[in-house]
Amino acid sequence: MDASAFLKTAKNFRDQVIEPNAIAWDAARCQPIDALREAAKVGLFKLETPTSAGGYGLTFLTKLAVCEEMSRGCMAFTFAFINTQNVAARLAETGRDRYRSTHVPALMAGERFGATALSEPGAGSDFAGISTQATKVAGGWELTGEKGWITNGEIADLFVTYAQTDRSAGWRGIGSFLVDGTKPGFTRVRPYALAGGHGIGAGGFKLESYFVPDEDVLLGPGDAFKSAMSGVNGARVYVAAMCAGMVADALQKAVVYGGTRTTFGSSLLSHQGLKWTLADVATELEAMRGLTHWAGTLIVEKRDAVMRAAQAKKFATDRAVGLVETCIQAMGAHGLREEHGLGRHLICAKIAGYTDGSIEMMNERVGAGLSKEYGPA
Repeated sequence: MDASAFLKTAKNFRDQVIEPNAIAWDAARCQPIDALREAAKVGLFKLETPTSAGGYGLTFLTKLAVCEEMSRGCMAFTFAFINTQNVAARLAETGRDRYRSTHVPALMAGERFGATALSEPGAGSDFAGISTQATKVAGGWELTGEKGWITNGEIADLFVTYAQTDRSAGWRGIGSFLVDGTKPGFTRVRPYALAGGHGIGAGGFKLESYFVPDEDVLLGPGDAFKSAMSGVNGARVYVAAMCAGMVADALQKAVVYGGTRTTFGSSLLSHQGLKWTLADVATELEAMRGLTHWAGTLIVEKRDAVMRAAQAKKFATDRAVGLVETCIQAMGAHGLREEHGLGRHLICAKIAGYTDGSIEMMNERVGAGLSKEYGPA
């Protein structure tokens, strides 16, 4: 399946499955497993998985387009779907035949779900400060600690998990391990009751002397941290694309409403005040898309994307809440009606401000590069 066909499939899935059911999913206060499996049936979990492993091998820019389109329906569902496909692609890229014959097909088919376990209850943005300990034992490693704020934490059972092998080494001691939630030593933490974002399935787990065989060590100390930071850059960019999707949907609904609602003998949209307000939203949406595409292009070209990824996420997550709110205001009390989904967008835009680094952390990343990027040539 090429990029155009994949994007069409994603749009159809949004129209036929996501939009008609998003309200009910959040009301149920749990992840929509059946819908995620429907997404797998139409091939959505094959997005970035290499063709050699049965996937479509599509590019990161296609991923950004899919994230924007699907988030117009429900950002929480999109975030959950993306995280399982991330793990499928990650395990396929290891080149290990065992993964390609077992875990990868199961993830792409929706038989199992995946997640990445970086954050901890006491270590969110300070990734280098994680305390989950990995201790070398005969034939592998024993992991002990707790992970939190994991997307798909409610339903996943295959976790790309980061743990500290040597506390004195800081980030250089961090390794990554494949944790199987069906094995002894794993205890799932009750999912967080995340207002408006139950579809994300945010949760965590505890490990107590959990054994990881050597063949399930994904990356050793040092290399794991670098890989995680590269992955975080990508996540920041696709979260920005999700924000663009929510703003685009809110703007479209506000424009349609403004064009059909009549006041004082003319449409709302013909009044300068509303027209100019929505013009501002449209302009900021395109700026959001521009920053996102620029950062995505750097990632595809394997260039340094730290600054641009941080800027894209900072701008998108900082502005999305206000822009969606503006569209709600443009529709008056009508904008609060549940069937329009703008209230759900508003909450998910706020959630986006914390995922993969808060707005404050993005300021730190951008600030750290000011002299190099904007100082004297």
